[in-house]
Amino acid sequence: MELYITVFIIGLIFGSFLNVLIHRLPLGISLFKPLGSSCTHCNYRIKWHENIPVFSYLFLKGKCSNCSNPISIAYPLVELTTALVTLLLYMNYWLNWELIATIALFYTLIVLSLIDLKYKAVPDYLLIVAVILVILVGDLMYILIFAGGFALLELVITFYIQKVKAKITKNKNLETQSALGEGDIPIAGVIGGLLGVHLGISAIFLATLLALLPATYNLILKKEIETPFIPFLSLGLFITLISDFNIFSWFLR
Repeated sequence: MELYITVFIIGLIFGSFLNVLIHRLPLGISLFKPLGSSCTHCNYRIKWHENIPVFSYLFLKGKCSNCSNPISIAYPLVELTTALVTLLLYMNYWLNWELIATIALFYTLIVLSLIDLKYKAVPDYLLIVAVILVILVGDLMYILIFAGGFALLELVITFYIQKVKAKITKNKNLETQSALGEGDIPIAGVIGGLLGVHLGISAIFLATLLALLPATYNLILKKEIETPFIPFLSLGLFITLISDFNIFSWFLR
């Protein structure tokens, strides 16, 4: 139990660092200058005891100690998510280089997911990092198969949206709309490389079901809000990896 608590605490610490990456990378801010964190509202330099993962957020009641502006709930949620992911992966893998590479992969996916949620776009170099990490622990052939399959799917659906649906609905905005984000394709390759065919398809199926929830909600409320897919692909991958969720087992019973 003590070991699990230690692993969880280590995950919280790394989660705090991931928050730095999520905030700074899209803005092109150096990870080393300035050292330390600061309030996004008043630029107040946060003291060390105000930067303890999760606990400082609770102690400060979710507000900056200097300007009293709210601190985003995303910060403690990222820290808790990172800690939980670290612990569950540790419980499912032997302590070796494969565990380290897999944890690093999911840390990268967490950063990609939060950036995708906020900006609806992700840095290409982070996608490359994710692919390199999965090559270390996965199967290159399945990476190529899943990425190629997703690219073909994107091409077909985009053709339907731009050439068929746009003409039927007479909506010119659809003529430039893409079915999937470019970042979704390498993440599909990551899923295939790590899980293989059956579990990989299961993970994408699960991700699609999860993504339908906010998409349907926005449709009902008639909100034109794009649903980023990378967070759901990452969640589907993690759930499938941990639980061995396999839709094909439903048909093979």
